[in-house]
Amino acid sequence: MTPTPMKLTVEFPSVAYREGPAAVLRLARAIEDIGYDHIDIFDHVVMGHPLAGRPAGPYNPAMPILEPLVTLAALAAVTSRVTLGTEVLVLPQREPTLVAKQIGTLDTLSGGRVRLGVGVGWQESEYEALGADFRTRGSRMDEAIALLRAYWSEAHVNVAGKHYRATEMAMEPKPPQGGRLPIWIGGASDAAFRRVGRLGDGWLASRVTDAADGRRAIEAIRRHAEEAGRDPAAIGLQSMVAPPPRDAEGKRFYAEPERVVARAAELQRMGFQSISLNATAIFQAGARSVDAMADGLGALHTRLRKEIG
Repeated sequence: MTPTPMKLTVEFPSVAYREGPAAVLRLARAIEDIGYDHIDIFDHVVMGHPLAGRPAGPYNPAMPILEPLVTLAALAAVTSRVTLGTEVLVLPQREPTLVAKQIGTLDTLSGGRVRLGVGVGWQESEYEALGADFRTRGSRMDEAIALLRAYWSEAHVNVAGKHYRATEMAMEPKPPQGGRLPIWIGGASDAAFRRVGRLGDGWLASRVTDAADGRRAIEAIRRHAEEAGRDPAAIGLQSMVAPPPRDAEGKRFYAEPERVVARAAELQRMGFQSISLNATAIFQAGARSVDAMADGLGALHTRLRKEIG
């Protein structure tokens, strides 16, 4: 497979808030000035502490997480070129009509720079805290995606789904991108691959282990796209360079830039058009301030552009 030019994404670090609001905005401007193409922010509203019968999650529940849509609005106000998105918004635990308005407004105020990344999530206790049904999250996800696109493109919205309904409703203003506002989908299950192929504009991968794993996932997505009468080549592909670190070895990854570059080149050979660098992991690898994270991102950007274009 011929390598494609790579877009470079930064997953924005909530930990930046510890240096104050100005530091958060300064880091966003630095990411744009360095030359990165996109900023993503991930989503958890609340995190459950481990309890009997509730397994521990992959993250420390005390980890600071800024609300993504509010944060992206602030970043949009201090940037002008870089595109902005979520990786990923847990869509079925949010009310989708409100999400349609929030994303449409963000796209309007950013000048059409928004990409919405969505997923079904994994944390049942978070769904419970938000009053949402964890068991029906897959079917509600599919309906919600269709509802978002209807609100962004149609003057008269009429939806009669199992979970969501709208009768002769209007939502204005329409986002600059309209119904073309991209919705990318995360996940590594067969259901996620089917959803990307049928409904998504792209796949947000987080745990591709090797070339064979990546090839299986991409082939599954493309097969589902063909079955749905869609063009498989039109579906974008982005992968994290490495999953969020869970141990000392994972935290060393970003301290060794040659490993980051080698992994990016491997993902490029698999067919990914975009990679995501985790700035929180860069913080964990030793860049313990906003300025240090910006310096690390700058050095990685230079090496990545030199090695993978």
